[in-house]
Amino acid sequence: MTRRCELTGKLPLSGQLRSHAENKTKRKFRPNLVNVTLISDALSRSVKLKISAHALKTVEHRGGLDAFLAKAKSEDLSPDCQKLKREIAKVNAEKTAAA
Repeated sequence: MTRRCELTGKLPLSGQLRSHAENKTKRKFRPNLVNVTLISDALSRSVKLKISAHALKTVEHRGGLDAFLAKAKSEDLSPDCQKLKREIAKVNAEKTAAA
């Protein structure tokens, strides 16, 4: 399985190490992935995800997992996160309809 962020879709990039003598050696730039458990306020449950440290910082900045998923593009998300986004949207729609 590819080392890919489930929220932002960040993938490993390839590049080169360059020595002082300008020798080129292939290398990989891998995203800094961490296993985290985030809590969805709308669903009242926790979700385990493998996301990049940058995505974790963005989730905190936007005010939680629900707010991040509401603003995120569906094509960047993993299939599990797309399903989670639909569930949260459904719950939020029911709350606004009831109010």
